[in-house]
Amino acid sequence: MGARTSNRKRDDECLSLNRSYSSLRSPDFHVSKKPKFSTMSSDRPVVSSNSTVARLSRYPEETSQLRREVHGPCRLFKFGLSRSFHRFWESKNSELSEQDEVGNILSHNYQIAKSRAIGSLRSFPKDVIELDSDSQTERNASGDSKSEDDVEVVEDDKQDQRPREVDTVEELDEKVMNVHQPSSSLVIVDLTNDNSKVENAEKMLGALSLDRDLSSVSAYKKLLQSVEKRTSRLKSLDFEIELNEKRRSILQSLTPKKKPLDVIPRELFTPLTKEEEAEVEQALSSNRRRVLVAHENSNIEITGETFQCLRPAAWLNDEVINLYLELLKERERREPEKYLKCHFFNTFFYKKLNGRNGYDYRSVRRWTSQRKLKYELIDCDKIFVPIHREIHWCLAVINKKEKKFQYLDSLKGMDSHVLKTLARYFVDEVKDKSGKDIDVSSWAQEFVEDLPEQENGFDCGMFMIKYADFYSRGLNLCFKQEHMPYFRLRTAKEILKLRAN
Repeated sequence: MGARTSNRKRDDECLSLNRSYSSLRSPDFHVSKKPKFSTMSSDRPVVSSNSTVARLSRYPEETSQLRREVHGPCRLFKFGLSRSFHRFWESKNSELSEQDEVGNILSHNYQIAKSRAIGSLRSFPKDVIELDSDSQTERNASGDSKSEDDVEVVEDDKQDQRPREVDTVEELDEKVMNVHQPSSSLVIVDLTNDNSKVENAEKMLGALSLDRDLSSVSAYKKLLQSVEKRTSRLKSLDFEIELNEKRRSILQSLTPKKKPLDVIPRELFTPLTKEEEAEVEQALSSNRRRVLVAHENSNIEITGETFQCLRPAAWLNDEVINLYLELLKERERREPEKYLKCHFFNTFFYKKLNGRNGYDYRSVRRWTSQRKLKYELIDCDKIFVPIHREIHWCLAVINKKEKKFQYLDSLKGMDSHVLKTLARYFVDEVKDKSGKDIDVSSWAQEFVEDLPEQENGFDCGMFMIKYADFYSRGLNLCFKQEHMPYFRLRTAKEILKLRAN
């Protein structure tokens, strides 16, 4: 079956395949089974509807569709138009001179390099989206009818917060040399001037040379190696710091905590009045054979000669020390609620206890009889024992309240034999007086180190009696060497009045 043809002579107008019909292009065009031809034109020949030409003429010629403008947000550069506009302008101007073609190629290459540089720029905001894929470019080049146009959309909500753009290529080169990162520099060049396209493109490509990238990579590798070395060193330092912190915490836990300082009563350092000072001065300058005071309970008499030991730079003698200790005991009896219950042995006790033949309890057994003391030593909180070492005075304490034996020496001396002797004596004394067996093996033997130190060769006796004074009050030893002249005057005043304050 073939198509029927007509031998009728056809007009050239009908044979033209490029003839366009406006009515056929309208959206309301509808092809009917029997085409109707207009009879308005008398000079147009009638063509058979069954002819091939008639069938072909019914369909419009396929033409490329026009680009339409998209009214969307697009970025306007400070010194030129957008990149898509330049590509559109270059595609339209096909008849360019040889110099313009070279400029377009360099500018296109520059735009590619610039887009890569912008992508690697860390400080550039990340809210910019460019929709310009390679697939759309290929479809535009091949003339695909389905792609309507080339669209570039840039979100520019924070345009005011973007970094300042470079004005000229010279400023670009200077900025690239300072930063040493040519790939992260942003360049905007006005390419509207045809005469300066080639020169500007060459300068831009020179700014993006590969030599600088290689140098930056080598510098980065060196920096990375140095950082790795420092990281290992820092790890070792962290371990040492942690180890030292643990050591410090252990030492702090082992170090005994200092006791809080007690509130020092003012009466301990109350200065003497002028009358009291005059009285002491008169006693020190009186006749040495004259008896200044006599203590009935202890049968101790203080003459003017004995009283001279209270002068500055003098050694205390036994009579002054024993009388002062008796006064401390009487002070406790007057105000038992204010002071600890104590017993004060005199300076001859230890010599009797530790005689020539060694330890001898029988020689001191009657010193603490119930008829004489009216109390037992086991009922006391502290028992003070003066220790005389030829030319030096020390103090030993049987501290029943804290269950330990203490040794106080103003020169930081130690004598464990004294503490062992007193421990043995205390066991024998309790057994003899109360018939009880006491175990002191668990009691500590302490050589007191946190105490005021003597800084001369004559105040040891004064330090010893003040140790007993403060301990009997239940106070810490809160005095110093500088207080010794005051304590000498105060002790002299208290002996003259036979009353310890």
